[in-house]
Amino acid sequence: MHRYVRLRKKLLGVEELHMYDVYVPLAECPDKKYTFEEAKEMVKRGLAPLGEDYLALLQEGFDNRWIDVYENKGKRTGAYSWGAYGAHPYVLLNYHGSLKDVFTLAHEMGHALHSWHSDHAQPYLYAGYRIFVAEVASTCNEALLIHDLMNRTEDEIEKRYLINYFLDQFKGTMFRQTMFAEFEMLTHGVMEKGGMMTAGQMKELYLNLNKKYFGEDMVSDPEIAYEWERIPHFYTPFYVYQYATGFAAAIAISSRILSGEPGIVGKYKKFLSGGNSMDPIDLLKLCDVDMSSAEPIKEALAVFEEYLEKMTI
Repeated sequence: MHRYVRLRKKLLGVEELHMYDVYVPLAECPDKKYTFEEAKEMVKRGLAPLGEDYLALLQEGFDNRWIDVYENKGKRTGAYSWGAYGAHPYVLLNYHGSLKDVFTLAHEMGHALHSWHSDHAQPYLYAGYRIFVAEVASTCNEALLIHDLMNRTEDEIEKRYLINYFLDQFKGTMFRQTMFAEFEMLTHGVMEKGGMMTAGQMKELYLNLNKKYFGEDMVSDPEIAYEWERIPHFYTPFYVYQYATGFAAAIAISSRILSGEPGIVGKYKKFLSGGNSMDPIDLLKLCDVDMSSAEPIKEALAVFEEYLEKMTI
């Protein structure tokens, strides 16, 4: 992470890197628009390693109006997947044709097909998957798609944009959400021991964590000490860590799929079909991903380092 911060400072050409600079793209966004038909084809190509049966389900969703595609008056912003047991999933998009929108399509269809597999394999009581694994299928889809796009493009601007996009996902999920979780663990730990936490103590704790995670090349402005106050997830205790664990598991699984590990696609589909019939840790073990060990984290960080090297070059 500290290497990433140093690289960001160098590429932006600034004497001081501040926290608000982490949201500035390191690469120019390609001035290119994709029709929704093109987006669907890109997603299908990217997810081809998951097999013909997965692609057939994807196509069924595309052909049978599972997706509300475009922005409309009174429609809520963003994108999400939702549904009810006994009916196919529904996906809401606000598609504008950017490359980011293509990734959003892959992401939300990952949620949708996760729900489809679980609903069809499990009775109602066991169909809804737990939050611990909720982002695995969606992130796995994005990782497969970005790998395919990287291999296909000859455009250096687009390639650097894709690398930047993936690095920012790691920064925002693997590291930032873990920092949030550590802040929660430390503050709740004080209370569990009968101690007290004032707002001033929480600000100092948060500022020190920010310095620890982002390193010496980042200027941790005094204002960042207040950021914890506006993070809504902190008011639902011990939620944020699951973003980081789910992301790490997804990267580990996608890496095995891309390497052609024998049997991994079948194991992954068993995971998708598991709902909450097993503990989430045991569900991921179906894919040989043991989240009670450090290995999936190390596998994910190896991918982060790989893309960091590509951006350096």
